[in-house]
Amino acid sequence: MKKIFFILSIIACIVLFTACEGNKKKDKEGVEDKVYVFKYANTQSDKHPRSKSMFFFKEQLESATSGRIRVELYTSGVLGKEAEVLDMVKLGSVQGCRGGLFERANKKYLLYTLPWMFENTDQVLKLMRSDFGDQINKEALNNGFYIPACGVAGGFRNITNNIRPIKFPADVKGLKMRTPPIDMTIKTFSALGANPQQVAYTETYMALKQGVVDGQENPFSNTADMKFYEAQKYLSVVNWQLHPDPLYVNPDWYNSLGDDLKAIFNSVARATMIYSDEIWLNSEKDYYYFLREKLQTNTLTSEAVKAFAEAVKPVWQYYIDDGYFSWNDINKAITIANAE
Repeated sequence: MKKIFFILSIIACIVLFTACEGNKKKDKEGVEDKVYVFKYANTQSDKHPRSKSMFFFKEQLESATSGRIRVELYTSGVLGKEAEVLDMVKLGSVQGCRGGLFERANKKYLLYTLPWMFENTDQVLKLMRSDFGDQINKEALNNGFYIPACGVAGGFRNITNNIRPIKFPADVKGLKMRTPPIDMTIKTFSALGANPQQVAYTETYMALKQGVVDGQENPFSNTADMKFYEAQKYLSVVNWQLHPDPLYVNPDWYNSLGDDLKAIFNSVARATMIYSDEIWLNSEKDYYYFLREKLQTNTLTSEAVKAFAEAVKPVWQYYIDDGYFSWNDINKAITIANAE
């Protein structure tokens, strides 16, 4: 916790210094300051860590720019589903969002999601905050998104369902699993013998309740926040994957800012994602204890983890064969993630 506040303090100083310099420049030139509106949306509730971090973003950005950038936050899916809002960002009717569908921005984000690739969250954070991660963010411009920073969408993703505990790969076979429209997730559960069903995040609760799907996979925080546990019986801690959480920004809006505001925006965005990672990952343990009281819970043995990793090897190879990334990319990522 001390580390996060130290980092945030340094970034805050940089932001405030940049803001002061920018305001001085405007005063000297005698130019009236323009107010830029940053309309942002996500599908989680106000109490969710993603939303909480964006309230932090709003406070910090408006303060550091002396109100020259005004942030409007729309949470709980009020502007639409994740896919709809992402399209709005690309078109410019909304200036920013966070959520899934990251492969639309850059297919290389899928490298972070390779099943059973990481042993802990520190490894993936180290990779995302490296030059390797920065390059993946920059390449999203090729698909119409400016991404100043990326974090993790909660902790490891785990499985809930109504049929049986998941202890070995064979237990997944035949389950109707709700999956997001993310290629890696669909292919992984197909490789395990499940029947993936693409259901919008905001519609998953009713799909579980009505038996349209048997189960779903999400971080503990999402499962608790969306009350999926009310329609489920089993929680299996499989720690199969983490999702990246890019901050999607409309590039035309970003490029309309002056250099001083760009610098402030980028600094606040990076600070926000660090803050988001901290509060989100810290909250996962509490969400786990909450869910454990609601659902029959089991955790994979080390032997089972090896069995799952072996079963999904074809998924890794598929993305290499299809040119999403290479073994060299994967090996470089693993080296960075495991570095001391």
